Formats: sequence, C-alpha cells, structure tokens
Amino acid sequence: MSSPVSGPPVALVAGATRGAGRALAVELGRAGFHVYATGRSSRAGGPSEIGRPETIEETGELVEAAGGSASAVVVDHEDAEAVASLVGRVEAEHGRLDVLVNDVFGGDRYAQWDTPLWEHDLAGGARMLRMGVWTHLVTAHHALPLLLRTAAATGRDGLLVEMTDGTAEFNAAYRESVGFYYDLVKAGVGRIVLGLTHELRDHPVTALAVTPGWLRSEQMLEGFKVTEATWRDALVQVPGFAISESPTYVARGVAALAGDAAHERFAGRTLTSYDLATTYGLTDTDGSRPDCWGYLARHGLSEQSGAGVAEFR
Repeated sequence: MSSPVSGPPVALVAGATRGAGRALAVELGRAGFHVYATGRSSRAGGPSEIGRPETIEETGELVEAAGGSASAVVVDHEDAEAVASLVGRVEAEHGRLDVLVNDVFGGDRYAQWDTPLWEHDLAGGARMLRMGVWTHLVTAHHALPLLLRTAAATGRDGLLVEMTDGTAEFNAAYRESVGFYYDLVKAGVGRIVLGLTHELRDHPVTALAVTPGWLRSEQMLEGFKVTEATWRDALVQVPGFAISESPTYVARGVAALAGDAAHERFAGRTLTSYDLATTYGLTDTDGSRPDCWGYLARHGLSEQSGAGVAEFR
C-alpha cells in the first residue's frame, strides 16, 4: 500500500503565461493548491514565438499576490525530456500531483482562415498540431503516473483537465472558416479526453475537457483597444462582444471542480465555464454568469448584433 502524502495539494498548469492559463494558476493558488505554472515566455529568456510581453514569472507573482504559492517554471512542452524533468521536480519538491491542466496552444498565429487543406501552409499546420495536441500528449504521458500514485496514496481521485475551444456538440461538426488545422486541433483535444476516459476507467484519475466562451484575453482586449475595466467600450464596434467573459470566470469554475471530491461524475465530458458556474454557484468578476455557448447554439456564430444577449448573462 502506498504511503500517505502530506502538504498542500499540487496543481500543474501547463501553458500559464497568459489568458485562461494565467487565470487558472491564480485561482487554483487562491483555492489552496501549490501551483506549478509553466510557459516559454520569461524575463530571463525573452518572449516565445508568440511575441507577447507577458512572462511566466508574472504569473507566479500574481498567484502569490492572490494569497497562493507557486513555482513559475520555463518549460517547452514539446520537449519530452523537459516535461519529464518538470514532473520529476514536482515529485522531488512536493511528492504529489493532484491536478493537471493542459492549456498549451499558442498556434493561432499559424491558422489560415477560409483556407482548405491543400492551400494551407503545411509547416504552419504541423506547428499547430505539435503545439495544440502533441504538447498535451507529452505532458499527460509524463504526469499521469504521478497523478495516479498521488490518488492511490490520498484516496482521492486526481483530475486531468484538457482546456479546449467549443463544446462537444459544437466540435462534432466541422468548424467553418477557421481553417483545416484549427478545427483538427480542437477535435483532437476532444479525442484525447475520450481516449483517456476509456483508459482511466478503472483508475482513480478523472479526465475531462473545459471550454471558456468568448474570452477576454490580453490579446483580445488589445485587438479591441480596451482593457478589462473598459471592455464594454468595444460594444460600439461589435455589440456581440457583450457575451464575452473574463479569464477569471472559467478559472473560478476549474478551481471549484478541482476541490470537488466527486468530480469523477464529469469524466469524459466537455464542460463550459457556464456549466461550472451554475454547478458551483459562481459568477464572473462583474457578477454576471455568461453562457456563451448557449447563446451561440441559439443564435449562431454570425450573430454579432448583441440581440438576446441579456438572456444569456
């Protein structure tokens, strides 16, 4: 029988430099997890190919400012040896891993909208697959043994969260306009959850997917020339942006899910930020409860007039 583990629960958020990943690290830290936050952009090494100014060190500082504890680590999750070393460090320093959140992507820059496979840049498409699917497989491969050992030692199921874009119903159909590879990446994440749920059916780790809605990431806010405090000013340009949500919204939901001893009831599912909010009685930072995917199911992607949004907030 495994020996008991001690200390606070530990979460690894792979891809925590910005956006939902950063918020996930902060909220898991606030919820009492020691968070290993990973990314490629750092103060010491400079930005990743994404070219954004956010750094993984900033994420660690934000976790600590929220009252949590964090280890901010520069890791390229395409590098299997680097990921194995990371998991070894987690075990050496804390002896456990309770939650893994796979949020690595950053391949949007290679997406070619309205471009069929035979015209899409092949190298860019391959890069998207490596960043959005391979990184998740590498990280799950190396982290699952520690998740399983921790679950056996604590008697509490571990949790593996695959962050994606779109509900299972939405992603079952081909996603038009975004280009062949973006659709393939998001469908691939769903397939990872399906496969892991099957393989983990007799083991104490729950695999599931979580999707935010229209996320007000740093890049999205910059694109609209607004801040999180002034985001409603963007409604003049695009009224449909009223259904958007802050990264904290989905992060609060995942943190609540991670603290739910019965989270195995969600195995294999794709949960939205709204699903999590209604399950755990949460709201976004402004007190609202956006249901972006419910709105899209009713009105479709092309609806940007803002009509009917109030019903879904």
